[in-house]
Amino acid sequence: QAHLVESGGGLVQTGGSLRLSCAASGRSFSAYAVGWFRQAPGYEREFVAAISQSGNTTYYPDSVKGRFAISRDNAKNTVDLQMNSLKPEDTAVYYCAVDRKLLRTYFSKTVMSQPETYADWGQGTQVTVSS
Repeated sequence: QAHLVESGGGLVQTGGSLRLSCAASGRSFSAYAVGWFRQAPGYEREFVAAISQSGNTTYYPDSVKGRFAISRDNAKNTVDLQMNSLKPEDTAVYYCAVDRKLLRTYFSKTVMSQPETYADWGQGTQVTVSS
C-alpha cells in the first residue's frame, strides 16, 4: 500500500498558478502510474491528469488541457501538477492516487480517468481560485 501526501494547495486569484506535489512512500512508486483528481462540494470526483510509470505518457481532460501539466520524479518519489491560468471552476480538493496495476502496459485515457483504476489515495489539498 502506498502512503500519499499532497501539498501546495492554497488561495489564488483567477489567472494565477499553483504547483501541487504528491509525495509517495510504501510501494515501488516508479512501477505505478499516478493520477490527479479533484472534487468540489456537491460534485463527483473528477479526473485531472495521469502519468505513466516512466512519465512518457500523460492524459488530461479537455477542461484542463493546455493549462495543467503533470510530471514525476521517480528518484524522489514525487508527482507534481503545475496549474496555470487558474479559473474559479478549478476550485476543489485535489487528490493524487496510485494505480492498482503494477507495471501497467496498456494505457488509455478512458482507463486512466476512472477513479476505480487507482488503489491508494492521498487526503487531498484544497485549491481555491477567487474571481
